[in-house]
Amino acid sequence: MVIRKWFSHPVIVTGIAINLFILLLAVAWSGPNDAAQLQRLLVEDGIVEWMQFLCFAMTAGLLAFAAIERWQRSKFDFVVFALLGMSAVVALAALEEISWFQRILHVQTPEFFQQNNRQAETNLHNIAIGSKGSIHKTILLKLIVLVGLTHNLILPLVARWRPAVRNWVEKMGVYLPPLPAAVVYLVLVILSHLLISHERKGELGEMFGAVHYMATIFAAYFVGLGYGQPALFENGAEARRVSKLFAVLMVFLLLCAWLLSAGAGAMMGAPGGAD
Repeated sequence: MVIRKWFSHPVIVTGIAINLFILLLAVAWSGPNDAAQLQRLLVEDGIVEWMQFLCFAMTAGLLAFAAIERWQRSKFDFVVFALLGMSAVVALAALEEISWFQRILHVQTPEFFQQNNRQAETNLHNIAIGSKGSIHKTILLKLIVLVGLTHNLILPLVARWRPAVRNWVEKMGVYLPPLPAAVVYLVLVILSHLLISHERKGELGEMFGAVHYMATIFAAYFVGLGYGQPALFENGAEARRVSKLFAVLMVFLLLCAWLLSAGAGAMMGAPGGAD
């Protein structure tokens, strides 16, 4: 069952609203008198970073749940394998985002990471490459940009003229986000780079992506928005109710991120570039 009205879907609209709210907040706090507020938004263990972790963790759970449900309803096929694989990758991203709970649990950084990690943290994406680079800046950022543009812009555009492309993508266990929602996400990322002057402004784009993918993954696999394969909730009334509930949960995640950043107030003055 394919649902086409993305602009009236509560989960997609809520995701866009959350990202727009954070961007406007960053712009409002970009003045010279609000440097401390902007720092709280973007600093290590700040609001934006905690929102990334919570969205990644939720998305990993959604993908795993969708995989298990599909497995139970039919059989273990390539789509189930792909969903489990994506869940594992997103879970890894969530753990990397908070350095595997190192700062939360006050775990001493092992010697290897002290010597080879750009921020002396226990994570892989900040492992040094060359004199100034890291895995994140040298490899992952380029890969994220390439995959993001392909998945959110190129493939949805091509699929409009060649529906077989969408069918092939879905047979691989992947989905295509609604093109207008994807364009809004990409525009917000561009605006965050143009309007914000801060060494960690790249965190905004990463959070926008985390929220965007959490929303569109739920909309596709759970209620069939722009998705040609069977959704988990195919009954229209049931899908609407669960979508409204999930939209409320998304707002609650933002509140949790805000509270967690306040609890990590000791990190407010911590140095560290964008990771």
